[in-house]
Amino acid sequence: MNNLKVALAHDYLREYGGAERVLEVLHEIFPDAPVYTAYVNLEAMGENGKRFKGWKIIPSWFQKFPFANKLLSPFRIFAPLMFESFDLSDYDLVISSSSATHLSKSVITKPETLHLSYIHTPPRFLYGYTTSFNYKKHWWTKVAGEIINHFMRIYDFEVSQRPDILVANSKNIQARIKKFYRRDSLVIYPPIDLAELHLKKTKDDYYLVLNRLVRGKGTETIVEAATKLGIPLKVAGTGSELESLKKKSGKNIQFLGWVSDEERVKLLQNAKALIVASEDEDFGITSIEAQAVGTPVIAPASGGFLETVINAKTGILYTLTKNDTAVRDFVNGVDQNMVESLIGALQKLDSLKFDPEDLRKNAEKFSKERFKKEILELVHSKS
Repeated sequence: MNNLKVALAHDYLREYGGAERVLEVLHEIFPDAPVYTAYVNLEAMGENGKRFKGWKIIPSWFQKFPFANKLLSPFRIFAPLMFESFDLSDYDLVISSSSATHLSKSVITKPETLHLSYIHTPPRFLYGYTTSFNYKKHWWTKVAGEIINHFMRIYDFEVSQRPDILVANSKNIQARIKKFYRRDSLVIYPPIDLAELHLKKTKDDYYLVLNRLVRGKGTETIVEAATKLGIPLKVAGTGSELESLKKKSGKNIQFLGWVSDEERVKLLQNAKALIVASEDEDFGITSIEAQAVGTPVIAPASGGFLETVINAKTGILYTLTKNDTAVRDFVNGVDQNMVESLIGALQKLDSLKFDPEDLRKNAEKFSKERFKKEILELVHSKS
């Protein structure tokens, strides 16, 4: 296996999230592997851009396109062309990291090259899942978007047949792969680096939100619930919804903006609970990090949280209130049924006792070492 020539393909490198954390660990496994990507802008990542310094990163022709950074989203229709332009004929193994925006799994490899594609999710905007950008906001963008997406779904299905093996990041995504691509896949959970996530049994009195402040994360639901209850809430993160959230929040809510890795860990360690509200989360790495430091998670009973949070043992899974599932009551864009359900979960928290050791034990099932072992075993079995 040491003689394998390996290449990595990743959608793009402009922001730092769960997909980039997986890419980092793949690069740890194969440190000499170059990374082929549609577009790279490490400066846009801020401090996290330093993580990729020294890597051999090969961007597509789009990198030289005028105003590439601003045009990345609308030009996703040309993503397959970006990845098909790469010459990967020298490699024995290609691992693509495919997510919600571009189609890195569309790289073309030789028949004898093993192509593993790690699927964080089939592109959310193609299959009706909430995304940070609402292309249906205007009638003209909705019409154009639906026409373009129709053809992109066709092509997405076609290129999803190219990899030899599809690897899903959860059973949740495995089901989506089966539904949309009509292919079987293996589940290898994303890697969580537990080395800096030390268990802390004593907690402060605040609740925590730790995610990008964009559409689809449900932060507006959390802010409204916390405002109604008057509970102390710290919101860490930046994004397009920040100013709107501030206008809706009470004096009990503190917005911290961007936080460093060190601050992130301290916030998780000291929080009474981490609150999340994205209804169709692909997996949810932050929920695992919270449990690793002994902090329970309050999350919707849907998506990846069903695999990461054990109800009443490592957190609370909440659902829509009974009899309200057919009619969603929206006020100022916020689903009031979800607000009331979250309020119920928050009020229930004090009546439950969580053993920090149980939370840590659950988090250890998703360790970085386990991820590396499973990836290497898969490659070895197919090489």
